[in-house]
Amino acid sequence: MDPGVVASGAGLGTGAGTDAGAAGTAGADADAGFGVREGARRAVRLAPVLAVIALLLVPGGGGAGSQGGTGGTGTVADAASGLLVLVCLVRAVRSGARPLTRTAAVVLGLPVLGVCLAAVTSNDPGASLPGVARYLQIFVLVPAAVLLSVRDRRDFAVLAWALVGLGLAEGAVGVAQYATGTGASYQGEDVRAVGTFGATDVMGMATVVAYGLVAATGLALGGRPGRARTAAVACAVLLCVPLVLSFSRGAWIATVATCGIQLLLAGVRRAARVAAVVAALGVVLVGGFGVGSAMVEERVASITRVAAAPDQSVTDRYTLWAAAGRMWREEPLTGVGLKEFPAYRDAHASLALSSGSDTAGAGAAFTRQPLLSPHNMYLLVLGEQGLIGLLALAGGWAALLAAALRRGWGRSRARPVPGCALVATGLLVWQLVDFCYADIGGPSTVLVSVVLGLAAWWSLTEVRRA
Repeated sequence: MDPGVVASGAGLGTGAGTDAGAAGTAGADADAGFGVREGARRAVRLAPVLAVIALLLVPGGGGAGSQGGTGGTGTVADAASGLLVLVCLVRAVRSGARPLTRTAAVVLGLPVLGVCLAAVTSNDPGASLPGVARYLQIFVLVPAAVLLSVRDRRDFAVLAWALVGLGLAEGAVGVAQYATGTGASYQGEDVRAVGTFGATDVMGMATVVAYGLVAATGLALGGRPGRARTAAVACAVLLCVPLVLSFSRGAWIATVATCGIQLLLAGVRRAARVAAVVAALGVVLVGGFGVGSAMVEERVASITRVAAAPDQSVTDRYTLWAAAGRMWREEPLTGVGLKEFPAYRDAHASLALSSGSDTAGAGAAFTRQPLLSPHNMYLLVLGEQGLIGLLALAGGWAALLAAALRRGWGRSRARPVPGCALVATGLLVWQLVDFCYADIGGPSTVLVSVVLGLAAWWSLTEVRRA
């Protein structure tokens, strides 16, 4: 080979190396610029959803309490959810593409059938119209908007961490209420942790904290070892405290069942190890530090007495459940009509039903809150919308759950279950279990739609990595 050519090649190689270095620097600068632009686009895309979550921290908020069914005057978070739907509608029109797949449109649109039919067949269609708007907001429009806002797993993680952050913020307020005796009234003491939701929505903080705990558990179980997983574990542990101090039996049952399912889906061996740690933590918190020990023990014991010696709140709930069942037998297909449960309650309830529940504390005076719903979402839908409405609404939820399980665990066992699968499935399972003890109503209700939207994204769309 000609030495001159070799020399030229060596010189070219040196120059090429310099050019390559320059190109590498330029490429890094380009990647950094792309990352900044992508982060800005992500922030703009998720801002409406994050606003809905953040505005739940606004104290009070109006709206009905946990016993208000579909009633209420709306909150700032509800207004933000309307803006979210509007923004997604504008984006869909501008893009010119079909925003939802056929399967997603069918699953999310199923509740429309039962809701509209129940409103049309109601004895008072005018009074049912607000219920139509509320059901479509919570179970159709906002979930679809959340689904369209999430593009990849990183978007999903941002919203999951937002739920954790909301739970921590509300939980901190609740723990302070318990420590200072400024919470809602419970057994004659103002110690019940209710966060910013007040005494009229005692389930609000419990729901928010439980969402955060389930999301943190999913992120911890599905994440890689590192600071993010450590932070998720720490958040899950911290959120256990306000959840206990909420004294909400329904939230306790739903959370324990959901976290147990998440652990089993992530691996049996891990489930056994974590269960041992959780048991030890419970002994330390309740037995060692005395976190609400006497009241918590009494509340836990009351769960086992729901059949033998139920308290008045459980008796009221059984009576309301029976009333909803009688309404359904009266109108089995279409129910008595949306928002008609209060009007038909007294005619179908036994004399065991009390006049209402006492609420006080957390900055509110003593009031007697009427019992306007059966505290069971399935029975509320069955009584007001009949069998058609229940099949349409619960059928869509069952389809979401089946799709989530198939996508998350219909894969090679050698591959770990992704965190978004555990979070989405966990949130959906928690909500479906909690609906056995609660229904929609109150400022925290709009968060149900965000949770359903996250579950729908994982179940019904093509999941992309960031």
